[in-house]
Amino acid sequence: MALAEPLVKDVERFYTVTELAHDLGVTARTIRFYEDCGLIAPQRAGNTRVYTRRDRARMILILRGKRLGFRLRDIKDYLDLYDIDWNHHEQLRLLLKAVQQRISGLLEQRHALDQTLAELKDIQSQATAALTASTAGRRRKAAV
Repeated sequence: MALAEPLVKDVERFYTVTELAHDLGVTARTIRFYEDCGLIAPQRAGNTRVYTRRDRARMILILRGKRLGFRLRDIKDYLDLYDIDWNHHEQLRLLLKAVQQRISGLLEQRHALDQTLAELKDIQSQATAALTASTAGRRRKAAV
């Protein structure tokens, strides 16, 4: 005889601010800061804030964005992309435009970084060569 399936298959997981902070390796103050910025919006159970899996996923994206050097405004814009109505064509067109602009901006940044790295490596090579030549000149003078 087969066991009966549970009535609730996927119970929503809730986190307290302390649990979420511990789970993500940040402080509760960090989570409250992002809440104050409007990046996450926890629910309330009485006087207690409770965070859903969705809030946790958003926090992971926020923390990743900060690690990568994105501004909070950019992170908010990125998070807003997850909240679009996929059946609304005008909204999708705007989304596509925003994504294309972001890709273009990132490609420009990558190009600028590549140029800066090439220049720094050139300076490094020149400085190393000058130091090597200077050291060799001193050795020759000392040997004479």
